[in-house]
Parts: sequence; structure tokens; C-alpha cells
Amino acid sequence: MDSLPVDLLSRLAVVAALLVSLAVTFLVDRPSVFGARLRERFVLGVPWGTLLSAGFVLAVYLLVQGGLRNWYSPVTIPFRAWSYFYPTGMLTAAFSHNGANHLIGNLIGTLTLAPLAEYAWGHFPRRRGAQTFSSFRTNPYVRGFVAFPAAVIAVGFLTSVFAVGPIIGFSGVVFAFAGVALVNYPLGTVIALVGGGALRLVYNALRTPTLVAMGRPAYISPWWADIAIQGHALGLLIGVLLGLWIVRTRLAGDRPSARRLWLGALLVAVEQSLWAVYWFRGGETYVLYRAVGVVLVALLAVLVVVAVVARDDPLFEWELGADSGVVRNWQVAAGVLLLATAAIAGPAVPANLFTAEAGELPGEERTVRDYEVTYAENVRNGLVSVVDVEAFGETTAVNTSGVIVRSTDRGIWTTAVPKGRLAFTGRVAVRLGGVGWRETVYAQRDGWQVLGGGTAYRVGLGDRDAMQVVYTSEPATAGPTLAGRNVTVVPTREAYRLRVTRHNGSSNETVAFPGKNESVTVDGLRFDRNVSRVTVSYNGTRLRLLTQETYE
Repeated sequence: MDSLPVDLLSRLAVVAALLVSLAVTFLVDRPSVFGARLRERFVLGVPWGTLLSAGFVLAVYLLVQGGLRNWYSPVTIPFRAWSYFYPTGMLTAAFSHNGANHLIGNLIGTLTLAPLAEYAWGHFPRRRGAQTFSSFRTNPYVRGFVAFPAAVIAVGFLTSVFAVGPIIGFSGVVFAFAGVALVNYPLGTVIALVGGGALRLVYNALRTPTLVAMGRPAYISPWWADIAIQGHALGLLIGVLLGLWIVRTRLAGDRPSARRLWLGALLVAVEQSLWAVYWFRGGETYVLYRAVGVVLVALLAVLVVVAVVARDDPLFEWELGADSGVVRNWQVAAGVLLLATAAIAGPAVPANLFTAEAGELPGEERTVRDYEVTYAENVRNGLVSVVDVEAFGETTAVNTSGVIVRSTDRGIWTTAVPKGRLAFTGRVAVRLGGVGWRETVYAQRDGWQVLGGGTAYRVGLGDRDAMQVVYTSEPATAGPTLAGRNVTVVPTREAYRLRVTRHNGSSNETVAFPGKNESVTVDGLRFDRNVSRVTVSYNGTRLRLLTQETYE
């Protein structure tokens, strides 16, 4: 009998170690007490709302985005929150994901944070005098199986409608879970976040028991530029307000202490990178305002503490004719949190009131149903230019370069593949589609690096097997001159060509690029090509002039 593979043994060891350690812990502790506490709040001690919400998100990924057949490459473009004029995106964005790792991260966040939020609210009402089965509002089955999942969907919809930019992902709702949990159990929330990291470690250990990695170049954007900071902050504040409503219905003695809440709020905000306030400058340049972010995090912690823990003593009273009222300390902080939520959500309204402009796209395009795909450089970004939003001296009215996808029916205009990424990888798949269908368009670049003169390149679009050139760069002229001659590489739709020009203008010849292991002579210069290099020779002088572009 053959021995078991090392990876399988490693996975079995991980599972066995966790099960044994957990079993020993339950034998030492008193699990009946823990189970009784869960049954006090949950039907049969199970957070059904959390499980149903996680199952719904997984179903969207598998069935709507096509993840069931393409686990690592779902369709994402049609399921982003592009515009108010594209309801499908607005309805699906919060529950769709950019890939398997994105999905797993948010599912882990849901399974660690949502039970705390669900526990704080509870399937069984705790208001004095409330009868458990007297109404739909108090029925534990309705609260656990209907009300909690409905609230999750409602918060997800809010994070789509009031998010700036074409967001995708459940993280806004996960942050809302964190907000509710934070207000009720601040240090428990910190522990839950640490637990989420532990679950990710276990998942990665089971998926890849042994990892071998080597240093290599990579095309990456700054990690903080991949964070939907506005959507995360919006979700957290919505959760804090919901948690405030829950905690304020309880007795004052059930509220967390001010110091514990301040510490928890600060740790959660820092650990979740809510301080990473940034802006984009152009297609691939980003600006991080770290100091501004730290100040905002500190202010958030103070506001949460005052709103939750401050006593009910009146701050001042007011009278207006026959009406009068009392404003209390915590209500001021709650009002500031509400205004902050509105301030974060407000910019999304004008930014999402747009649609893709009709008319000719720059460059030659490829059509897939209602989608148009092309490649262009230094063109105005049609997604963010309709309403120009400015902040911190930066603006969204920028130019962009790369593979452009447009659908006037869906109000989509996006740079699906930036120029820099295509230049790094050479070939990228652009997945288009909708509910029930998908199709892939490939973008491919080839080019020649010219000594001292940059790169001449072409970009093609097509399917897996055939490409059609849709873009050619400007010609690239070599820096060195040979016997008074300049050498230029000229990209065309059909092929590359060589142009040799004399300084005095007496000669200007252009010929086809030599094939592999072939030579060509132009105005006394001999060009020899192997597979990926071209050398030029003249009167016994030999120089490597051109090198074919390589990709990672």
C-alpha cells in the first residue's frame, strides 16, 4: 500500500490537533453553562440568522456569479454597484464577490462577528413584559429566521446605494456586524476579529499545507488602495447606530464601561484599517492620508463612548410654543454619529447619478452582447467624470489607460485592466456576463524594448485562440545613432516594421521586421534576429538594439 501524500497527512494533522484540543477544553470546562447561555438568546442555541445570511451570500457566488463552475474566476463586472440607473448591480453588489479569497474572507468575518450581533439582539425579546409568542415582532422563530436575515439584506442594500464607486462585496455588512457587536461587547469583538484571523490560518493550512515561495517581481497596488474605506466606514457606523438602539433599550448596568468601550473601538478601528483614508490620482497613483485617518479613528472612539455610556442626565431643555423637550448627553453624541453617517453616505448620491455616455469608444472595439471592449490610453475616465467629486485637493476627473469595458444598457464604463497590469502580465482575461451567462474576452500585449528609446507595442483582443490587434503605440526610436542613422521600430496592425533615417534627410527606408533567425539589411545596416533579440551590425560594429518584451 502506497504511503499517504504529505499534504494529506498535514491536513489530517491540522484537523486532529484542533479536534483534540477542543475536546480537552470542553472536558475541563463546563460546556453546559455555555450551552445554556446560548439557548437563552438563540432558538436551540444556534445563531440561525447568521447561518442563513452566510448561506445566502455563498449561494449568490455559486449560482449567480458562476462560482460553482468557476470557483476562482466568477463574473464580477455586471454585479457591481455601478449606478442608480442599473438596479441589478445595486441589488447584487453587496452580496457578490471579486473572487474566492474575497468570499472566504467575508464569510469568516460573518461567522465570527454576526453571532455576537445576533446574540446582542437575541431571538427571545428581553424587554420587560414582552410575551415571546404574542406577536410576529417577539416570536423567536420570526426574529431568527426572518427578521435578522431581512435586516442583513437591508443593510447590504444601504451599503450599495450609499457607496461611492462600483463596490462589490459583503464587507460593508460585515463591518455593520462589527459595529453592533462593538457597542455591546467591545473586547469580545476584538477577540472575534482575532478568531477570524485564526480561522483564516486554519483555512490556508488546509488549502496549502506547505507553501514554497520565492522572491519575484509583481504588479501590485498599495494594500490600502484595495480597501473600500468609505463602504467599510459606512457599514460600521450603521452597525454602531443599530447597536446603540439595542444597548439603550437595556438597563444602564448592562452597558460596557467607558474605558473598555474606548479601547475596543480604537482596537477594532485600527485592526480593520479604518484609518487608511486615501484618494486616487490617475489610474494607478494613490495618496494615503495616514494622520487624518488616525485623528478620525480617535474621534470615532470618543463619540461611541459618549453615545453608549453617557448618563441619561439632561444636557438642556427647550421650548418652542406649546412644545418642549429635553436633550440628553448621549443624544448629542448619537446625533453626531448620525450626521457622520449621512456625511459619509451623502457623496454617493451625486456620484452614482450617472450613466455611460453614448458615442464612439476610442480605438477599435469588440462587442459581446451589450458590452463593448476596447483598449485606449490617456482617455477621460467615463465612470468618474460625469460628476466631479473633489476632496483633500484631489479630484476624480482623471484620465485612464487600459482595457475599457462599456455597456450603455447597464451604465457601465470601466478600465477593467489598467495599462500597467497588462504590460506586466502580457495577457489578462476580462470576464463579461450577466445572470445566467458569461463570456471571456482576452487582452494580450506584445512589444519590443528599444535601446535608449522606450518600448513599441501592440494590444490585441480576442478569444483564447485568436487575437485581433486593436491598438498600436507610438514608434520608438533607439537612442544610439549608427553611422549617422536613426533606427525606429514602428508597430502596425499587421506587424512590426523597421525604419532607418539619415540625419541629413537623404534617406528614409522602412522594411518588414525580420523573422525568427532571419536577417534584413536597410541602408547599409544589417539586422539579425534570433527568437527574442535583434542586433544591428555596421562595418564590424555589432550592437544589441532590440529585446522582445517579457511578462510575468
